[in-house]
Amino acid sequence: MLPNAKTRLLIVDDDGSMSKYLSTYLGRRNFEIGTAASGEEAIRLFRVYDPHLVLLDVAMPGMSGIETLERMKQIKPEVAVVIISGQNDPELIFKASKLGADDYISKPFEPKELDLRLTKILEKQRLVTEVTQLREQVRRQNDFTMMFGTSPKMEEVKQTIEQVADTTATVLIRGESGTGKEVVARMVYNTSGRRDKPFVKVNCAAIPHELLESELFGYEPGAFTGANRQKLGKFEHANYGTIFLDEISEMHPALQAKLLHVLQDGEFARLGGKRDIAVDVRVLAATNKALERAVEEGMFREDLFYRLNVVTIHIPPLRERREEIPILLDFFLTKYSEFYGKQPPKFSDYAITRMMEYAWPGNIRELENLVKRYVIVGNETQIIRELSTHKPIMRSESSGPSVRLQDGMASAAPMMTSVPAIPINQANGNGATSAEDMPSLLEIGRRAAMLAEREAIERVLQQTRWNRRQAAKILKVSYKALLNKLKVIEEQNQARAKQQSA
Repeated sequence: MLPNAKTRLLIVDDDGSMSKYLSTYLGRRNFEIGTAASGEEAIRLFRVYDPHLVLLDVAMPGMSGIETLERMKQIKPEVAVVIISGQNDPELIFKASKLGADDYISKPFEPKELDLRLTKILEKQRLVTEVTQLREQVRRQNDFTMMFGTSPKMEEVKQTIEQVADTTATVLIRGESGTGKEVVARMVYNTSGRRDKPFVKVNCAAIPHELLESELFGYEPGAFTGANRQKLGKFEHANYGTIFLDEISEMHPALQAKLLHVLQDGEFARLGGKRDIAVDVRVLAATNKALERAVEEGMFREDLFYRLNVVTIHIPPLRERREEIPILLDFFLTKYSEFYGKQPPKFSDYAITRMMEYAWPGNIRELENLVKRYVIVGNETQIIRELSTHKPIMRSESSGPSVRLQDGMASAAPMMTSVPAIPINQANGNGATSAEDMPSLLEIGRRAAMLAEREAIERVLQQTRWNRRQAAKILKVSYKALLNKLKVIEEQNQARAKQQSA
């Protein structure tokens, strides 16, 4: 059974009578037909027409059907191609199958047989699409759970999403690169009343501005050189659904006026078109730049900015929600271990501490890529070395607050936030280094480990607002072990304070 929506079918055959017969017959079977008389023409049309299915004759002058099949699969491997041939050649069938042909029909054939073959292929495509969509839905749900499960700041973002999702308000999502703006956009969409309608993403920075207008609004035949047929734009594909304009700040000012017209009136005209087309599309936009500054510099229309800025969702950078780092590490480690079929060990406490100190200029995307490299390489030392090439975020002793323990215990002095001086350069009376004053490498390592542990505990306690049970969970130690470590830290602080006052 053929689908209700029209399926774009490209017929490639140098036999004009056969091409006409197939066009007439399949045109009645709810197909939208495109035709080409040669392999070269087929490749040009393939890029513009973007068919769902191709009927391809093998014996053609110039570029053969086999060469055409190979080129098509290089351009878009997922497109189904059915080979038509007057020869029932097993070697040809094998070669076509190896290159990705989905079926092979020998001429002459009965119309019912062609119907049956095409129906099977379309049903297979539908099942593959459904499985892909289900997997994507599960992946996104995992992404949502991962992003909004731990951080108070992200809980605020989640609450805002819940408040605006089921409205038609335009939403501007702001945040640094890699913070998860697309994930937030998809969450708005998935919790809205339009979740069963299309979600169309357009990356305004990835498409040259000369092509972005035709990509967004489509074009009519003859609108420009090479425009041989009508093309629908992203806004028409998103009708009754949602369009996500990523990196909206990169849109050329000349195109911003047309976008403003769509937001105000819900109408636009295709390139070369003579009439306006009405659409019902909810617009979500994202940017990692300060649009206010772009407005001041004349690079972004002020009226468009206010149209987009109906509701703003600001996603904080990862350095402002460091308590998520251990959870994100576990999430990505599980995800890519399954993907690559590897089982690397979990990150050590020392590695997690180093990651908690790191600034993460690339945010979640950078952390994800780091975990991916770790799963592939399996070398934690290399990952730590990579982080060490960047200056970590460290608090100065004067600015960092002291650790304050609950139940009446409070530290008498601030925790150490810089590496303690090691007397390796102390000299004796002759100006030479004293062997007695030189600590062993083991002692140096022990001091550094103690310092890293103290800093990690301080940071996590501050992030959890002194909730020791939650801090123990993040640090991956038992609650009792954390209490013991806090007791040792308190005793060390009291001893240091007594020594300083003596």
